[in-house]
Amino acid sequence: MFVHSDKIAEQVLDTGVIRKIKGHLDDLMVVELQWQKGMRGEVHTHPHRQCGYIIRGQFEAEVNGEKQILGAGDCFYAEANVPHGLLCLADDSLMLDIFTPCREDFLK
Repeated sequence: MFVHSDKIAEQVLDTGVIRKIKGHLDDLMVVELQWQKGMRGEVHTHPHRQCGYIIRGQFEAEVNGEKQILGAGDCFYAEANVPHGLLCLADDSLMLDIFTPCREDFLK
């Protein structure tokens, strides 16, 4: 599988975050997310394991009640059903979310 970013439709979420699904298999999904300062991904859980990798910008990440500031090159991991969320601290922030298994709910 090959993915060309200019061929992927953007989805604007209720929070204003722009999501582009970069590709997926049954057991893996990669998602690009564009954020602006003040946008929030509320603390939530899901049955997928997740890695969030910061490409640019800065975030306050919360995983299982612990908070840390993350910048470019940093990442967080959340096991299945562990509460986690983000607060964007800088305009024009960009990150990748990697999920296993695939987030079928994102494909609807």
